[in-house]
Amino acid sequence: NDVKKETYCSSGPGGQSVNTTYSAVRLTHLPSGVVAQCQDQKSQLKNFDKALNVLRSRIYEIELAKHNEEVGAARRSMVGSGDRSDKIRTYNYPQGRVTDHRINHTVYNLPSVMNGDIGDFIEKLRIANNTEKMKDGAAV
Repeated sequence: NDVKKETYCSSGPGGQSVNTTYSAVRLTHLPSGVVAQCQDQKSQLKNFDKALNVLRSRIYEIELAKHNEEVGAARRSMVGSGDRSDKIRTYNYPQGRVTDHRINHTVYNLPSVMNGDIGDFIEKLRIANNTEKMKDGAAV
């Protein structure tokens, strides 16, 4: 249904039999535009089978490359740069402040944060994460 089949006279050595029979086959996958052709065999059916296998493998390779790129992009977006300069949070003891650099949120109550009161940070990170997911969903 998605493949257009064209038959034509094959070229090359073979004399009159090559020139008079439509044994060569060209298959075009319409959604992607990928083309495969075969004129090796004397039989149109054998050429069709061979061209179909070539077309299948080419489309599979393209889809596999797309999938690998999507997975790689998702993986790269999950992981930061990996540098030491990839700051997450700064604890400034002299000023009594804690800054989360991912969401640009600062709290001026260092002792309570050190005692485990990080609910404010968690809530802001959750909101930022949901916002990011909504942006990704709208872009798709």
